[in-house]
Amino acid sequence: MFKPILCIAASALLLLGARNISDDKKDEWTEYLGGPDRNHYSSLTQINPGNVKNLKIAWTYAMPDSGQTQVNPIIVDGLLYGVTSAVQAFALDAATGKQIWLFGDKSKNGSNTSRGLTYWSEGNDKRILHAMGPFLYALDARTGKVIDSFGDHGKVDLHTGLPEIAKGKYMVSNTPGTIFEDLIIMPLRLSEDSDAAPGDLRAFNVKTGKLEWTFHTIPYPGEFGYETFPPDAYKNTYTGAANNWAGTAIDRKRGILYVPTGSAGYDFYGGKRKGTNLFANSLLALDARTGKRIWHFQTMHHDIWDRDLPAPPNLITVTQKGPDGRSRKIDAVAQVSKQGYVFIFDRVTGKPLFPIKEVVAPKTALPGEFPWPSQPTPSKPAPYARQAYTLTEKDISPYAPDKDSLMIKFKGYKKELFAAPSKEGTVILPGFDGGAEWGGAAADPEEGILYVNSNEMAWILTMKDTPKESELSNLSPGEKVYTTYCVTCHGPQRKGNAKSGYPSLVDIGTRRDRPFVTQLITSGKGMMPGFTMLTSEEKQALVSFLFGDEKVEAVSATPASKRVYLPYQSTGYNKFLDANGLPAISPPWGTLNAINLNTGEYLWKIPFGEVESLKSKGVPTTGTENYGGPVVTASGLLFIAATKDGKFRAFDKKTGKLLWETTLPAAGFATPSTYQVNGKQYVVIACGGTKLGTKKGNQYVAFALE
Repeated sequence: MFKPILCIAASALLLLGARNISDDKKDEWTEYLGGPDRNHYSSLTQINPGNVKNLKIAWTYAMPDSGQTQVNPIIVDGLLYGVTSAVQAFALDAATGKQIWLFGDKSKNGSNTSRGLTYWSEGNDKRILHAMGPFLYALDARTGKVIDSFGDHGKVDLHTGLPEIAKGKYMVSNTPGTIFEDLIIMPLRLSEDSDAAPGDLRAFNVKTGKLEWTFHTIPYPGEFGYETFPPDAYKNTYTGAANNWAGTAIDRKRGILYVPTGSAGYDFYGGKRKGTNLFANSLLALDARTGKRIWHFQTMHHDIWDRDLPAPPNLITVTQKGPDGRSRKIDAVAQVSKQGYVFIFDRVTGKPLFPIKEVVAPKTALPGEFPWPSQPTPSKPAPYARQAYTLTEKDISPYAPDKDSLMIKFKGYKKELFAAPSKEGTVILPGFDGGAEWGGAAADPEEGILYVNSNEMAWILTMKDTPKESELSNLSPGEKVYTTYCVTCHGPQRKGNAKSGYPSLVDIGTRRDRPFVTQLITSGKGMMPGFTMLTSEEKQALVSFLFGDEKVEAVSATPASKRVYLPYQSTGYNKFLDANGLPAISPPWGTLNAINLNTGEYLWKIPFGEVESLKSKGVPTTGTENYGGPVVTASGLLFIAATKDGKFRAFDKKTGKLLWETTLPAAGFATPSTYQVNGKQYVVIACGGTKLGTKKGNQYVAFALE
């Protein structure tokens, strides 16, 4: 068993108290995912299994922009706080949907996604903390006006406190921060290439914006874990990231912060970062006041598959039998993962509640790569998504019109458990988007039941030799930039890969103007990071190349941005699809799961989502890809949108039986919220669409009983 590392501070923290911000406001939804435990749970009971079929639209709010929104809105003191597709913060009357205020210039916000806002109050001082671009803003919760005394006239640069090597590098925060007393701990989204900034976790003072503490996720000399990277890795000469982008959970009574981290850059080749690479791909328990490590567990060693921990953990209480045979309650922390595993630990000691085995991993890898010889695998619960090594030729989709050709491709791919990236192609299942994703899991905190929606899309990871500088010398400056930074996702012919979510850039000048494309290159769009490392000349050359009017002589002598050379790179994020654009493996393609964490056994598991083209032919429910999480209530309901088919559904949480569904104005790739105002319970969902080829939308839709 791979044992967690403990610190003496764990026992001391049991004696500490902490002020609860909003734990007693049962009618509201005052924090991201419902509370500090991130359980997506509500004690409201007005809407129940007997009357949920009577839900109707109570109000809608049309955002001033349209497109993807992943927001889980918060509701405090009768106001609903959310974020638009262009990352403008807003407040609505939670009973009517009437706009109270709107903050932010959408033309300057970039095009990144947001999952919501953070609320803090002390007496009459009520604040909304809003991340927009590389800044964290403090707003008056009642007016939306910037609080000038916070940071630099109302904002803090998220680069603050990072080493000089992070200066100017791409950095945003698209997941709300976590409050502990007067601190806000901020997640970071960074580049996933060798140019990534360090992923240090930092806490800022909510009142002043002052940096209060830092935890180095790539350890410095003398710090625990330093030897798990080559010497001086923290200087970022060849790696970075290991960042918390998914958000954190907080046990305020004990003062313990639980932090899931992502992989170190570059995602798919680690030849220059030999070792297990702590604290990448780890669940960390930190002293929330100081940032000191209490315990940690690494869920993947030397990650070369982009197996970030994708969501905050759930803080729950489970019941298990002790050595004396008597039942005992254990405060636990459960972490879902992209690979379909649930890791569950004693919240204080870090001891696994079910044995975790180190499974032998294949040694074969690209030259210069050093895959770790084993990987941790929980004995319970069983994975909630299929694993690549379990697939056989019988698992090719029976609905694929090109089944024979898919079979030939499938035979040539590597499929072993923890098979390393390869030039032949390695099956990644669960895929790069899970298993679980950023929507996370819901939980009944006292009954110990975890509810998680999962993707079952296989992706193919194929590596190729990185072009050497001499091989790029015959290209124009703009084409050279494109080949270096853009070709992985958009392809050598700029045609993109619409089936995998990467748009064509052919004739982009007919759809967008130059300022928009230039800004997009800098700030990013959706899940595309910004390329802040490019010089202005390189950006100009790239835009001219894309618009088909590059003047080579004007830019041929411009300085080039510095990028660490790695011998291999991915050919792109490619789903394993059939000729109709559907998953090439057999259904289910998405599932909804209820797991009893007291025993590690499943209560139920169902296909989640429908494919209309197959449904119309009488094919049973297949499930679909899904993004966004569920909400569970004390009355026995589970609400979830998330699916590609654009439905919003309510299930019986005890049986998985579908009780109600409706079609949204656009797909709701977000986690809903539920709250009560003036004696009426509402359920609200953000509908933005665009992912998975769905139509754009711009509405928040609230439902209530007639």
